[in-house]
Amino acid sequence: MKNLVLLPALAVSMLTASAALAQTTSSTNVAGPVATTPSDRFMLQNGEVVLVQGKRPTPLTKNVLLSNGTKINYKSGIVELPGGKITTLKEGDYVRPNGDIVFATPASAAQARGDNSVPATAKFDTYLDPRPAPATPAAMETRLSEMNTKISLMAEKIQLLNQKISVLSGSVPRPADTAALDKQLEAIDAKLKSN
Repeated sequence: MKNLVLLPALAVSMLTASAALAQTTSSTNVAGPVATTPSDRFMLQNGEVVLVQGKRPTPLTKNVLLSNGTKINYKSGIVELPGGKITTLKEGDYVRPNGDIVFATPASAAQARGDNSVPATAKFDTYLDPRPAPATPAAMETRLSEMNTKISLMAEKIQLLNQKISVLSGSVPRPADTAALDKQLEAIDAKLKSN
């Protein structure tokens, strides 16, 4: 009779121990903090994610957990963002240490959005400034000032777009109102066009 009472207790303790073991073995495949600089990147290269520091790629042996909560599977290139969204890197795509994803081609960027209408052969356009090079140091300062203004406006636009994404992706039962953010975005676009 005593053996029959101990049998269920033994079974429960074995199940608990196996669950704890499963949790520790699955988490051991995630790397701890990875020493990076802002210019480093986790790039999909030849089908696997490598850490590129400068121009030198270093193979990874474990999945990566970035400080912002982004998870990168080093074997498959699957990236899970802190909000739960999952995307898969394509060849040449990379993740910055802050969790930002940079797409190598318009097709990989479109596929991450769920848009398969962009041809795989599409390339980003190279931007060339059509204006002649500044002839004097003062003209160069003016050009740099204009470019810095545009960069500041674009950074402000990115912040507003991130705010809009946060508002739209929230778990609010009613549709989110983004009219104020949209007006601010239109004002920034107008400033960018005038510069």
